[in-house]
Amino acid sequence: MTPSTDSTAFGTRTTDRLTGLVDEIRDVVGRGLPPDITAYLVGERLGPHLGTADLLTPQQREGDPEHYRQHLLHAEPGGGFSVVALVWLPGQRTSVHDHVSWCVTGVHEGEERERRYRLVPATTNGGRARLVATEEVVNPRGAVCGFAPPGDIHRVWNGCADTAISLHVYGADISRLGTSVRRVYDVPADR
Repeated sequence: MTPSTDSTAFGTRTTDRLTGLVDEIRDVVGRGLPPDITAYLVGERLGPHLGTADLLTPQQREGDPEHYRQHLLHAEPGGGFSVVALVWLPGQRTSVHDHVSWCVTGVHEGEERERRYRLVPATTNGGRARLVATEEVVNPRGAVCGFAPPGDIHRVWNGCADTAISLHVYGADISRLGTSVRRVYDVPADR
């Protein structure tokens, strides 16, 4: 499923809390540390803001009945990072995919489910590549996780009966790229 994208939130009114979070992320990214360490430190900054009533505007909390919705909240000049709010109505999901850069996610409202995969390459005897599920995680409100490619293949969905909202911080300019996805995997999965 492809998200609907709302970039109108970008450049419009943001909350003071979101502005503060962007400043904290800018400080971490500006250190020029390796991607995995950057993701870890960004996650530490994101966590305290999750679940607060004053982080997002009402417009930034709106979903789409057809697809999960992506609200671009901030794209750092120079492309150092982007902050996106994803709004998931019940049952909405991503395809199996990986990312162009490090990523940190935090559940702001509701709960997200995630299935992580490992790609098993095709064998030399004419076999076909396949995905092996390695872990299934339920991320409740306040949960933060971060990762850096390679090894970041996953699928995410809203498995609860209510709207879920998550914040995603990517080490790339999503306003320019349009997506954080590097590759969608259309290979057999073991579950």
